[in-house]
Amino acid sequence: MRHVRWFEVDWHVLVIALALMAVGLVFLDAMDGSLSNQVHGDAFLRPHLQKVLLTSPLLLVGMCLRPSWLRRHAGLLYSATLVLLCLVPIIGDERNHARRWIQLPKFDLQPSELAKLGVILMLAKLLHRNRLRDVGDWIRPILVAVVPMGLVVLQPDLGTALTIVPVAFGMFYLAGARARTLFGLGVVIVFAGFLADQAGLVRGYQLKRVDTWLSSWEPDGLIAQRNRLGFHVYHARTGIGNGGMLGAGLGEGIANETGYLPERDSDSIFAVVAEESGFFGATALLVLYLVLVVSLMVSAAGLRDRFARLVVGGVGLYFAAHVFINVSVNIGMLPMTGLTLPLLSTGGSSLLTTFLALGLALGLASHHELSLDRDAFRTF
Repeated sequence: MRHVRWFEVDWHVLVIALALMAVGLVFLDAMDGSLSNQVHGDAFLRPHLQKVLLTSPLLLVGMCLRPSWLRRHAGLLYSATLVLLCLVPIIGDERNHARRWIQLPKFDLQPSELAKLGVILMLAKLLHRNRLRDVGDWIRPILVAVVPMGLVVLQPDLGTALTIVPVAFGMFYLAGARARTLFGLGVVIVFAGFLADQAGLVRGYQLKRVDTWLSSWEPDGLIAQRNRLGFHVYHARTGIGNGGMLGAGLGEGIANETGYLPERDSDSIFAVVAEESGFFGATALLVLYLVLVVSLMVSAAGLRDRFARLVVGGVGLYFAAHVFINVSVNIGMLPMTGLTLPLLSTGGSSLLTTFLALGLALGLASHHELSLDRDAFRTF
């Protein structure tokens, strides 16, 4: 802890994160007081607070880790996340025909969440001296992203696996990759997905999600699917539309009063926020997230150490990817997939990873270790 320059910590980033968490607590408290929860005896706030207290010390742990230590042990930390992913099929808890969680005393650990942070650290280590100029420079970074993605897909959890893609692409760009090269890589990924579909490697329920999403663009198609595969997306979009400009009021939305919206405390919490606080409230929430992401990227741009810069930038991309995908799913821009909204949603693994990632970003931005990187003074 003596190496942390406390007066140079980006406290405004922490304040924004705490404000977002406070917003989540307010809406979870309103959920507990809603008619649906009173009838069924559900409780979201207290279990969430317990997980917050259990995982929040990782924020301080992340702040105390020095850049040199992280760079030396990035490979070990990345390998540890792969080991956890390999253990999921063996000791993981099966739910809804999928094994994604390892049951712990206080909460269920989802290794795929930690794997995202492992990928950020390992990519930062590889790209620390790698400018991605030659074809050979791409092999190891791509493998670092693809291996955990493959393990997550086998759980099966295609949605979570695909969240690694924008983070990896963003870090490639920050490391110096050309935009046209990344575009070509994206075309290759899309083509590979097409071949996987033709070969029957994509599961039936995943294809049904895409078909349901495509058919729900029009109101008639969405209504036709409301009691079938489109149940979740129908109630999410109905709740958001019901919010209007000013919202229905805390705990007064259809999503809470009826309890019909699945996962309204985690994957679909944005729909609850939009319904109960309206367009202005939802917009204010997104602006707060935007300020958080921009603050992290500005903090990264001011670092001389390339490894630390890439890690902090990767954390910013992690938040940006999660918020974009979660919101896009709830408003119907992307097919339905289970992904939390950082700092707002319930979920032990999400909180654990979020606190640790935020701690790393704050700590690396305040250590300011000496660096002789050639492009130490360049920004993104």
